[in-house]
Amino acid sequence: MKILHVDTSITGPASVSRTLSAEIIQSLKQKHPYAEVTVRDLAAKPIGHLSDAHLLAAQGAVPEEPVVVDDIAAGRGALEEFLAADIVVVGAPMYNFAIPSQLKAWIDRLAVPGATFRYTEAGPEGLAGGKKIIIASSRGGVFAEALDHQESYLRMIFGFFGITDISIVRAEGVALGDEAKVSAINEARGAIAGLAA
Repeated sequence: MKILHVDTSITGPASVSRTLSAEIIQSLKQKHPYAEVTVRDLAAKPIGHLSDAHLLAAQGAVPEEPVVVDDIAAGRGALEEFLAADIVVVGAPMYNFAIPSQLKAWIDRLAVPGATFRYTEAGPEGLAGGKKIIIASSRGGVFAEALDHQESYLRMIFGFFGITDISIVRAEGVALGDEAKVSAINEARGAIAGLAA
């Protein structure tokens, strides 16, 4: 059993999504004590955003700049970690109605034709099925579905990769006062307990 733990929040110890993702990992380790856990902190060590150099390299060009070579290798490593994992836990706070740019940069390195998806005559086909995704979602407010470009995007992109087993542990309204924050975190902890059942 391999578990990949991805965190993206920039707020460090104050982060609700980091707190929840850590508690999800703790719960999974109790259930799978011999699981191998790989941690990727995209706030502490971000993967660069895609550029024309990345696209040219994907088309067969040989990059010359050492920075680009290293960044392409980092992206390949991220893809390999993702493909090898049985369970992926993603700490995903909502920033300005969407996911953090660090998380989007990581996802861009996963969206590789022939690795996580392919196009067929019948349309796109996901190639990364068979794994479980657990998203630790945090939001400062409470948002209508029309304003959600965070969880809806994550469900869509992981679904595009062929993953159907996607769970979301959500704490929302955490910026609406101490009482609302405690209540939201406690509700999320209940959802974590439910995952372990």
